[in-house]
This record gives sequence, C-alpha cells and structure tokens, in this order.
Amino acid sequence: MSDALINGLAGAGGGIIAQLITYPLQTVNTRQQTERDLKKEKRKLGTIEEMLRVVKHEGWERLYGGLTPSLVGTAASQGVYYYFYQIFRNKAEATALERKRRGIGDGSVGMFSSLVVAALAGCVNVLLTNPIWVVVTRMQTHTKISKKSLSNQPLPAPDETVLSIVEPLPYGTSHVIQEVYDEAGFWGFWKGVVPTLIMVSNPSIQFMLYETMLKKLKKKRSLHKQGNNGVTALEIFLLGALAKLGATVVTYPLLVVKARLQAKQITTGDKRHHYKGTSDAILKMTRYEGFSGFYKGMSTKIVQSVLAAAVLFMVKEELVKGARVLLTPNTVKSKPP
Repeated sequence: MSDALINGLAGAGGGIIAQLITYPLQTVNTRQQTERDLKKEKRKLGTIEEMLRVVKHEGWERLYGGLTPSLVGTAASQGVYYYFYQIFRNKAEATALERKRRGIGDGSVGMFSSLVVAALAGCVNVLLTNPIWVVVTRMQTHTKISKKSLSNQPLPAPDETVLSIVEPLPYGTSHVIQEVYDEAGFWGFWKGVVPTLIMVSNPSIQFMLYETMLKKLKKKRSLHKQGNNGVTALEIFLLGALAKLGATVVTYPLLVVKARLQAKQITTGDKRHHYKGTSDAILKMTRYEGFSGFYKGMSTKIVQSVLAAAVLFMVKEELVKGARVLLTPNTVKSKPP
C-alpha cells in the first residue's frame, strides 16, 4: 500500500472521529454564520445558549442535522486531501533532494513549497467535494419548528429572517438534493465554490504552521535525546490545535460568506438577505451588517475547529503509525549466536 493511500485513509478515519465529537458545535456555528437579522439591538445567543434553544424548540436530534452526508463529506474531503497532499509532498521532496544534489538548498521542503503543496491539495479537494457541503449546510440551517411552538409565537415581521419553515416532506438528503437542483440546476451544487477555493489558504496556513512547528520540535528533541525525535500523541494534539487556531482567525470571513451562499436563499421579501454571488454577498454584508458580520459565530468556530483539528491530527498520526507497523515486514529478528 502506498504512503499516499495510507495517509488518505488515516486522514479519513481521523476526520470522521473528529466530526462525531464536534458536530453539534459545527451545526450551531453554521446557524450563527447564516443568521441575517439586521437589528443591532438584538442580543446574540452564545454557543451554549444556542444549543439549549435548539434542543428545547427542535429536539436534540437537530444538533446532528445533516450528520450522514457530513460524515461522507468528511471522509471524502480528508481522504482526497491527504491522498493528494502526500502525492504533491512526495514530488516536492524529490525536487528538493534533486536541488541539493546540484548544490542548491539543504534537501528539505521549504515553507513556501509546503504552502503550495497544501494549496494544490486543497483545490482538488474543494472541486471534488463542494456538492456534499452544499447539502450539509442546507440541512444544518434547516429549522424544525413544532406546531406547538408556532401556535405560541407571533408571526415574524416582514423584515425578519426565518431560515426555514416546517415542510410537509422530511428534510432528508434526497429532498435537499432535489431542492438545490430545482433552484439552480447542476451548478447549484457548486455554490460558494469561489470563497471556498480562496479558503484553501486555511489548510495551507494550518499545515504550514503544523509542519514548521513539528519540524522544530523534532529537531529540538533529537538534539536533547541523542537522535530520538519521536513526538507524543499529546504533542501532536497541541500542535494541531495551535496551527488550526492561527489559520481560522485569518480566514474566517471567507467561511461566513461561503455559508451564506450555500444556505437556502430567501428570494422573497427583504432583498438584503438574498445573495446573487460572492461579490454581492460581500458588498451587502459590508453595507448592512458592517465588519462584525463577517465574524459571526467565530468563538464557536474556534472551539469547534481547533478541537476537531487537534483530534484529527492525533488520530491520523496514530493510524498512520499503526498501518505502517502492520504493513511493514518484521525485519528485526533475533541475532544468531
């Protein structure tokens, strides 16, 4: 089994485990990002408050709305990303070694090369898996309102935003796929692909920071422990968390724009809530919501993404180690007397 395939499968496994652990936070964060109430005086609910509100009015299962396609998307995304990342990384390492033989460089992959490798892998991942995430976003932002809740609540004002109303059919994966196709045809499944492609800088920055810190830690460890540069699962966890934190702070506005475009569009009523494309969404958000609109739900995202990335890195590294141990022939045998 190739090293690229091992990394791809390990990435998919790590991604699924991280997704299961952090999915309620992801659902809450997507709702916060796509909330379009323009009233400045309205108090924004915190992460825990939003979770409790969803459980109270819609049931705890809504925190896991879209989990099935999300798991498929996570496995596909992580698998595709790590597979192509390893392929591009191998080529970059081979190029670096060739340059060293010609007297250029020290044979290691530099920071810029690592950034390019991660960006290329990210672009391939986005183009192949964007339809899955359009479906997941729709299911996460669909609001299930019980008849009892509706009877006790006044009708929303004309200028207020309601993400979704109870529909006669179950809002499952097939229903969402049909809805997206009816709205925008085949290309509707690539809504938000422009900001998402730009957002490949997020994993690029993340992996650049991660590998830079990991390289320095291994170098420091080898100097102090006579060539032993092994790192623990906890250290991998912390490095993954730090790398993701830095990347998330820089690229969060693009994530909000992507979520707005992929969520169900409001075609009637207030046109300020309807986005025709990436530039239209950015202009309307800037005009009507200000700079803060691009950072809605950021605290929730930081907790969710940092925890998910840390778990993913830790699990992936352990799976890769385990796979290599299982697949590598046992070359260490007892020495003859």
